[in-house]
Amino acid sequence: MTPFGVKMRSLRRKRGLTIKDQGLFLGVSSAYISALEHGKRGRPSPAFVDQICVWLELIWDEAELLKYLAQMSHPSPGLATASLAPEATFLANLLAQNIDRLSADECRQLFEAIQGYLKQEKNIDFSDSA
Repeated sequence: MTPFGVKMRSLRRKRGLTIKDQGLFLGVSSAYISALEHGKRGRPSPAFVDQICVWLELIWDEAELLKYLAQMSHPSPGLATASLAPEATFLANLLAQNIDRLSADECRQLFEAIQGYLKQEKNIDFSDSA
């Protein structure tokens, strides 16, 4: 699942709503919602995420978090490193070629370290707790 999918599913379950309810409200199939959650579709458009926020009655911080997670949930991110330092190209390739070898905990540790370097501290909960 994508970070966006985990959060959307959790929010939906907390409200006692179903994936079918969501699809009906948004005018899409429940299969499409499931594909978004599991990264089998590209990340949703900002307008679609806004519609989801309206449906879930999200405001302020919750809506901003869901929008951020949608932005960060592209299942096949592209990295253009041609104009960057060789270390950046190497790092991008090292991660791309080995991400499947890292556990969820190791990914979280790398994520937190990179956030620290970028000074972009966001507390992201990747669990699907309803």
